Amino acid sequence: MSPRALPPPPPPAEIRAWPDREALLADRARAMGELLRLSIGPVRLLLLWLTAAGFAIGWAMFGAALQMFAEGVDVFSHLFGVIAAAIGLASMIPTGLVIGFGIARDAEVRGRLRCWSALTRDPAGDARYGAPGLSLLWFLPSFLLCAYGLWLSFTVPAGARPGKDTLAGVALLMGLGLILWITGLIGITKAVSHYRWALRLVARHPVPAAERGGAHR
Repeated sequence: MSPRALPPPPPPAEIRAWPDREALLADRARAMGELLRLSIGPVRLLLLWLTAAGFAIGWAMFGAALQMFAEGVDVFSHLFGVIAAAIGLASMIPTGLVIGFGIARDAEVRGRLRCWSALTRDPAGDARYGAPGLSLLWFLPSFLLCAYGLWLSFTVPAGARPGKDTLAGVALLMGLGLILWITGLIGITKAVSHYRWALRLVARHPVPAAERGGAHR
């Protein structure tokens, strides 16, 4: 979602040349801090919601176009339907691509975060990467979105009445429910993935004396 370049992965073992362990830990902390911000920072959550909202607005416009085509009896209804469908697609296509590229970028961020965290161990400093508050910030609203999306997706078709509810209207609400469910699922997945990674990070054994004493090359 953000065009900002990611911190590079650690250099291969054969060309590592940190002068001492302190320099290694300083580079590791800078890279992990930036990657953590790019992974589960509050701005990332806001960007996810904004792009999902843009996709939902596009779907609502497209659904309104379907209703115009289904209920319209004159040329103006069909003309407005075409315009609404075009606006809806113009919103859904770019926001859908942004979400897709964002998921791929998140996978790359997590991969680099794992590489930097596996480079060495720092029991005293790694505890700060647990970020339970950020995990909770991602998990709770995402869980609510997911639950409401599932409820909407199942209750709308179950409660539809012939002659009262149109097929286009039911499809519109089911689509909105699916968008909410997928958005919530993305947030839940990120929160749980980070929490599991943080648990593994802080549960490591203390640094051996041989590793404390020298630089990595």
